Amino acid sequence: MSEVIASYLVHNVRNLEKKAEGIALGLTVGSWTDLPQLEQQQLKKHKGRVVSVQALGEERTKGIIQIAYPAANFSPDLPAILTTTFGKLSLDGEIKLLNLEFSAELATHFKGPKFGIEGIRKWTGVQDRPFVMSIFKGILGKDLSFLLNQLEQQARGGVDFVKDDEILFDNDLTPFEERITKGREVLEKVYSETGHRTRYAVNLTGRTFDLREKAKRATELGADMLLFNVYAYGLDTLHSLAEDREITVPIMAHPAVSGAFTPSPQYGLSNQLALGKLLRFAGADFSLFPSPYGSVALEKSETLQIVESLTKPDYVKPTLPVPSAGIHPGMVPQLIEDFGIDSVINAGGGVHGHPAGSAAGGKAFRQAVDATLSKKTLSDAAQTNEELQQALELWGDKVR
Repeated sequence: MSEVIASYLVHNVRNLEKKAEGIALGLTVGSWTDLPQLEQQQLKKHKGRVVSVQALGEERTKGIIQIAYPAANFSPDLPAILTTTFGKLSLDGEIKLLNLEFSAELATHFKGPKFGIEGIRKWTGVQDRPFVMSIFKGILGKDLSFLLNQLEQQARGGVDFVKDDEILFDNDLTPFEERITKGREVLEKVYSETGHRTRYAVNLTGRTFDLREKAKRATELGADMLLFNVYAYGLDTLHSLAEDREITVPIMAHPAVSGAFTPSPQYGLSNQLALGKLLRFAGADFSLFPSPYGSVALEKSETLQIVESLTKPDYVKPTLPVPSAGIHPGMVPQLIEDFGIDSVINAGGGVHGHPAGSAAGGKAFRQAVDATLSKKTLSDAAQTNEELQQALELWGDKVR
């Protein structure tokens, strides 16, 4: 049967079984026992089905409910699926949507990431280690020459990716198309001199109905990747961009705005769903999410659930996890232990705040990665790596 199974966490419910049946009917046929037999037969294929009810705690007022919704009820797109499974229900008291499971038939309507982890590794040639990414910082109000100089320094540090700040929109000082063309010239120059190739993710912004043409133009101009504030523009916008055959570059999903509906333990969407499965099925090649270590940290258990949703075997390719915020070189062993090598180590201040500058900051991260994978302690590796030594003196070698 083609269907989607939704898992909900409910609170302060007198009768969990009755609540489950109310959800199954209320979001599908509306009622059942009051319908004539003929209508029951006609509507049977549309009726929601209670899959399971699991009470949490002795009082049985809190629990996890699973409801199956027939695919005959909705078109095979994420807005329709979310409206069916959580539309008006999201307004109904203390209830949180934890997960959505797609049947094999329904999943065929979603292509997922164009590249995925394996595709990104093949494209970059980077194997057997985490990727390292840095972020433009302090760009607002600065001109293109400032941006290009910062890009060059980051590339010379040996990072794999550099991304725009998510708050950098198209403007007169750093225009979108010039960021792409001039940035490409800088990166080609660094590659010719060092043999290291860095890729740049430019922030795709503007009016929603203009984004497709703007993304196509970016591809024509030689953009490496697109950064996209998916929850500001919508999941279906990401889905449409990712499935467009003329947009041939990886897409990096930023979590901006998602915090408006994920933090509460009683309401909204789980981070596992919002920053994990939904982004993967919508086609994100990278998913950024708060690390367990920074000022906007998530609980480690939540971040590991996000990673599981992004990478476990499913109907579509896996998406690269990008734990972000609060990252410095001394944390690399912990990052690799927590998230493995199929991840991106992403830093802003941990690169730009290095005492010797951004290039040295990038080198310190690469040195920390190499040391960790070689089973060396960072303090031992720092004896022969000046950039790492300076980073450890500033930030230490522990998670703060």
